[in-house]
Amino acid sequence: MRICIFHPHNRDGEMLTQQLERIGCQAHCFWPPLEAPVEGTDLVFIGLYPDTLGYEYAWCSFEEAPPVVAVVNYENPTIIDAVLRVGAKAVVAAPVRSFGILSAVVIAQQLSGDIKKLRKHVIRLGDKVESVRKIAEAQEILVRQQGITRIDAYRAIRAQAMAKRVSVEEIASAIIAADQFLSLRR
Repeated sequence: MRICIFHPHNRDGEMLTQQLERIGCQAHCFWPPLEAPVEGTDLVFIGLYPDTLGYEYAWCSFEEAPPVVAVVNYENPTIIDAVLRVGAKAVVAAPVRSFGILSAVVIAQQLSGDIKKLRKHVIRLGDKVESVRKIAEAQEILVRQQGITRIDAYRAIRAQAMAKRVSVEEIASAIIAADQFLSLRR
């Protein structure tokens, strides 16, 4: 794994870098932090201490940002807010020790992957809901204009889609567009 470490050059920064290299990662420590992680970074460690909270990590909010592990030495509302602001998926306590770093890396990677899968799933579900809404609206238009049942309206939409070799959603969109056009002319 390629790991960026945004941490002051001190004993904790050195311990973190050494332990990550020991477990087989390519770890590079930067201080002051870069504006964004190096291209191709798989994971980022960020030192969040009272004297380092002034740095902005705007890249953390990007959808394709690598997962973040926070390194903290206090548990107070300001530090916890900073951990949440960078979207940390795991936390390592300072002073840094070898124990817990591998776990934090694995948990952060796993959570990040799970969140990406869930986002894709939510987008697909949103698209499906929109599709169902369009089909229902097209059915209502046909029921109103043709005096047929909802089931017959769906069958007509499906038959038209099959005949034209397009999706049911495309036919529904065409019906909605035609209804909107014709209602403008009235």
